[in-house]
Amino acid sequence: MTDERERVRPSGVWATAVGVARVRALETERENALFRDPLARAFAEAGGLWPTSPPPADEAARRRRLGVAFSIVIRTKFLDDLLREASASGVRQVVLLGAGMDSRAFRMDWPEGTRLFEVDTAVPLDFKESVLRQERAVARCQRITVPVDLREDWPRALAAAGHDPAAPTVWIAEGLLIYLPEDAVELLLDRIGAQSAPGSRLGLTLGSRGVIERFGADAAPGSAASLWVSEMPDDPVGWLAGHGWEASGHTLRERAAAYGRPLGTPPQREEGPGGLISAVRR
Repeated sequence: MTDERERVRPSGVWATAVGVARVRALETERENALFRDPLARAFAEAGGLWPTSPPPADEAARRRRLGVAFSIVIRTKFLDDLLREASASGVRQVVLLGAGMDSRAFRMDWPEGTRLFEVDTAVPLDFKESVLRQERAVARCQRITVPVDLREDWPRALAAAGHDPAAPTVWIAEGLLIYLPEDAVELLLDRIGAQSAPGSRLGLTLGSRGVIERFGADAAPGSAASLWVSEMPDDPVGWLAGHGWEASGHTLRERAAAYGRPLGTPPQREEGPGGLISAVRR
């Protein structure tokens, strides 16, 4: 590890992005991986989570960790497919909100003319850049970083970076909304809608009903689950319709089965609407 990488250690909410990178690195090593992320291990190493991470406190915590890791793998595949579909439909602008250690600009094939904007605060983006330089990573599209806090006027910063609201955009908010209080989630959706031309796409992951009770109630301080504050509404499709999006929702169990990774245990309760959301702006 270089001195450059040692200047900053992950902390707070953005440290969870390094944990996500570790999960993606482990998936990449599987023979039947649902995706390959060659940079994920480098991010995990730079953040001190490779080859091992602190062990769970008990068996229940271990099961929760496995459940979260499984959901990360399935949602990554789900949003990869959504992005490919958006590109095939002609969308050439991509915005990753709360980009973290996302490496889609480097690991996916993009049509010529694609511009991908990574929106996040300066500290994780700087950490990420140090790893990318070390790995001599080359983006497969025009990659533009936008260092701004999503609680601030990020649409202005995005526009200054070159985003064109008159052209369709595919927006990705992966593992983000669960960390935002309800009013911040509503503001985020309003701002996305104001920058979305007809034909725009939206990919969201939402915390399922009861997830905070099941995972966050006794979560260790500083862990991802301890920072969760928001679950999805009872009717996510109707909620997004109110924001101008024609949406469809999918459950983790449904998508896992479709990807050849069926959950081996039956649901413990009646499953409601799914938290993997794809939407189109008409």
